[in-house]
Amino acid sequence: MTTASAEVFAANRALGSVKFDVALVEGVTRRRKLHESGSLRVRFPSPEGQGLSAVFVNTAGGIAGGDRFGVDIAAGEGSRLTVTTAAAEKIYRSHGPAAQVDIALSVASDAHLAWLPQETILFDRARVSRTIEIDLADSASLLLCEIVVFGRAAMGETMQSGHFTDRWRLRRGGRLAFAETVRLGGDIGATLKRRAVANGGAAIGTALIAPGDEGTVARIRDGCEPFRGEVGLSAWNGIAMARFCAQNAAMLRADMIAVLGHVGPAPPRLWLN
Repeated sequence: MTTASAEVFAANRALGSVKFDVALVEGVTRRRKLHESGSLRVRFPSPEGQGLSAVFVNTAGGIAGGDRFGVDIAAGEGSRLTVTTAAAEKIYRSHGPAAQVDIALSVASDAHLAWLPQETILFDRARVSRTIEIDLADSASLLLCEIVVFGRAAMGETMQSGHFTDRWRLRRGGRLAFAETVRLGGDIGATLKRRAVANGGAAIGTALIAPGDEGTVARIRDGCEPFRGEVGLSAWNGIAMARFCAQNAAMLRADMIAVLGHVGPAPPRLWLN
């Protein structure tokens, strides 16, 4: 790529960021400061009980190579916030640099945050790097669910190659409590076919529940089985986690909804459309 074409490419990349905080006001969670820029927007439907819901919208219609998006959310003391997206996020193929998505979540004492976006769908040859940084107070609680789909089954497309990096860091009371980095690159299609990776599955997901313990795991297991796909449950260090792998997004979403019914708020209505 020449210098001129690289400059044109950079000038046409989508940039978007949203930063906001919520606080408990007279027993009801209310939005406080909000900053939006670029193609990323957030909307707040009518308050539901004492909590508040936020819905993200990407007016760019998806994410392409070289795009940059950032989200920064702070839930104030005692507040309750549920966050989702208006639609599944699409990561398009890239012939150049990876897209970058950076998410920062801060949850104060006695506050609860449910991070429940719809699926992230990676097209063939997509390239994306995502970071999720979470800062929980000792008495805060979190339900974080993420689903990643490799390819578009409805279009008969599988993801053969590309790049996907997903870096999660969770701190409770300032101490690192969970750290994980997933990297898939090159021939992703072949990697997903390996029995020890996804055994041919095209959708993976994670539900992280904090606080969580063996009782949380037992409640999910007793109430949800049998699952449609493969689900692994575990608890350690004050965190419970469910790992999902399925042949397609519909199967995985059904399993995720079943788990949500036992650990948190009902799935957002947008999930059920």
